[in-house]
Amino acid sequence: MRSRVCNPGRLLFVFGMLWCVVQNVPAAPPTIVPVAPGWAKTTVNTVVFRRNSVVTHGDNQYVAYYDGKGYVVLAKRALGSTDWTIRKTRYRGKVTDAHNAISIAVDGTGTLHMSWNHHNDPLRYCRGVAPGSLRLTDTMPMTGSRERRVTYPEFYNMADGGLLFLYRDGASGEGDLVMNRYDVATKSWTQLHANLIGGEGERNAYWQAAVDTQGIIHVSWVWRETGDVATNHDLCYACSRDGGRTWERSTGDRYTMPITVDTAEYACRIPQGHELINQTSMCADAEGRPYIATFWRPEGTDIPNYQLVYHDGREWHTTQVTTRTTPFRLGGAGTKRLPMARPQLVARARDGRSEALVVFRDSERGNRVSVAHCSDLAAMDWRIIDLTKESVGMWEPTLDMALWQRDHVLHLFVQYNEQREQNKRNDTPPQMVSILEWKSR
Repeated sequence: MRSRVCNPGRLLFVFGMLWCVVQNVPAAPPTIVPVAPGWAKTTVNTVVFRRNSVVTHGDNQYVAYYDGKGYVVLAKRALGSTDWTIRKTRYRGKVTDAHNAISIAVDGTGTLHMSWNHHNDPLRYCRGVAPGSLRLTDTMPMTGSRERRVTYPEFYNMADGGLLFLYRDGASGEGDLVMNRYDVATKSWTQLHANLIGGEGERNAYWQAAVDTQGIIHVSWVWRETGDVATNHDLCYACSRDGGRTWERSTGDRYTMPITVDTAEYACRIPQGHELINQTSMCADAEGRPYIATFWRPEGTDIPNYQLVYHDGREWHTTQVTTRTTPFRLGGAGTKRLPMARPQLVARARDGRSEALVVFRDSERGNRVSVAHCSDLAAMDWRIIDLTKESVGMWEPTLDMALWQRDHVLHLFVQYNEQREQNKRNDTPPQMVSILEWKSR
């Protein structure tokens, strides 16, 4: 088998020089900063629900990944530098299961937090021994409540320097969403909600969240009735204006906890069996209006496409982002080999308009790193940019959200990797982990 390992010099040439702009979108070429080789036999380093894979605090950027033997590796650099401080930790993960991703965050004091290796497993959580340190504490509980069946751990930064921590308690088809809050002054966690979105033992929510510039927390999700991905349905929404304590609909009407299938606000109705992928991506504009990106197959067609669901301050709308031509079907349980990645979405106010970028990978485009760019959401004129020439395999996008919100620059965690159905074995050797840096214009 031909090795897919690329050396850093070749990567710099490929990503920095061989970029393609479609439909005359103004943009600068991307650059790439290699870190080190990492595990690539599954997508565990690049699954879309890694919140976060890469994060900036002040002038420093942090990255986490599994190496070729499954050890958690942390790396740190000064922004603008290509020199990384790399520390292999004592912690390992079951890297043969792509669910068992690493999530990191840096709190307001500059202390790193990490959670890793979960697929319906007891909580694994630790943090840096001091601000700025890559040396980690022993594992510790957060609150001790509902920490036996954790999946999809995700950190979110709050304006006061604290953190949110969200995870599923339970299994696919019967799980609840738990939300914890970290206080930097007391260095302690409290549980805001033991059951924010309840599956009632009959379903679970696949969610993503965003914290906007006003401090509003937005959550969107799809429901799944069983372990079969074909039972995904509908797109729902909730927000909190008080740090996660109480929740409301886009209308301002208050939710009673937990939110259930009968009480949820439905941003878009999507039946089962329509290739609706689990997990969403979302953000909000400067006015706090939510935008949600995912993919599904609309009624009357066999072809799934990326879709944007957004609220204009009065009501929900849906618009199609891409014009794919290849049909496929989603079905069955376990990890899937997806012909199109779950997307990431960012937006900003620019020159009096709302601009959006949907980052994705699609087999129709040679499995490159691609961006759908809309300079004015009022016009919904989407144009596609390919940021790489070579395939990134089964990669899904994760990005430095802290840096985007501060500087409106995209730093993407990029690595070629493979993924077989049900995590079946393959022989892909370790591949270079890199940060792709790009400004839209």
